[in-house]
Amino acid sequence: MLANYHTHTARCHHAVGDEREYIEAAIAGGMKILGFSDHAPQFYGEDYVSGMRMLPKEAEEYVGTLRRLSDEYKDDIKLLVGFEAEYFPRLFPKLRGLCARLGVDYLIMGQHCLVDEREGRWIGGPNGDEKELAFFVDQVVEGISTGAFTYIAHPDIYNFTGDEEVYRRETVRLCEAAKRLSVPLEVNMLGAKSKRHYPSERFFKIASEVENDLIVGCDAHTPVFLSDTASQNELLAFAKRFGRGLETVEPRKII
Repeated sequence: MLANYHTHTARCHHAVGDEREYIEAAIAGGMKILGFSDHAPQFYGEDYVSGMRMLPKEAEEYVGTLRRLSDEYKDDIKLLVGFEAEYFPRLFPKLRGLCARLGVDYLIMGQHCLVDEREGRWIGGPNGDEKELAFFVDQVVEGISTGAFTYIAHPDIYNFTGDEEVYRRETVRLCEAAKRLSVPLEVNMLGAKSKRHYPSERFFKIASEVENDLIVGCDAHTPVFLSDTASQNELLAFAKRFGRGLETVEPRKII
């Protein structure tokens, strides 16, 4: 892999290792570009504290730390600073404003729950609810239509167990929107290594028919993912089976 844009830090409360360890591992793995995209803060208000993301007040330190390391490692690797973010319509304007104020390089969409984290639920569990699947696709399509997201992380995260015709219809709708808007789809390495239900062959067969662009994302919650070239190569081969596997992507302007 020449580039990985999906890298977390300990600020999300479920990743280990410091930034320097991730950078050194990426260099050891031969990468030329490393993008950090820890879980974005969301402006829920003081009545709710998330256990899976940094607080808004931590974002400035996150960006500042990585900017300093970017300068330190400029001769070895190009570092980018981003966030993995859900698209929650009511909260997104404030997140977008924070990104603009801090000069964040990019966003990737990682939709983990319906509605939002307080009111909805995690979507990775088996579920045959057709209306919820359609709502998930609605959220993703609306989100990428803002033009703010560079790619969709684990687009196959919704673990639908219902009618296959419904699954195909909604997946085609997601993939066609991504194709129309030139938004690549991620083949997720964490899902593969953790033996989750994604990367999903049934999803990417449909993406292949639509002719979507694909990008491998390590979704690194530990530094070793960035130097694990054997696993990376397996995912690169998977991507090439189902579409045009991209080596790099151009970060989109958030505003």
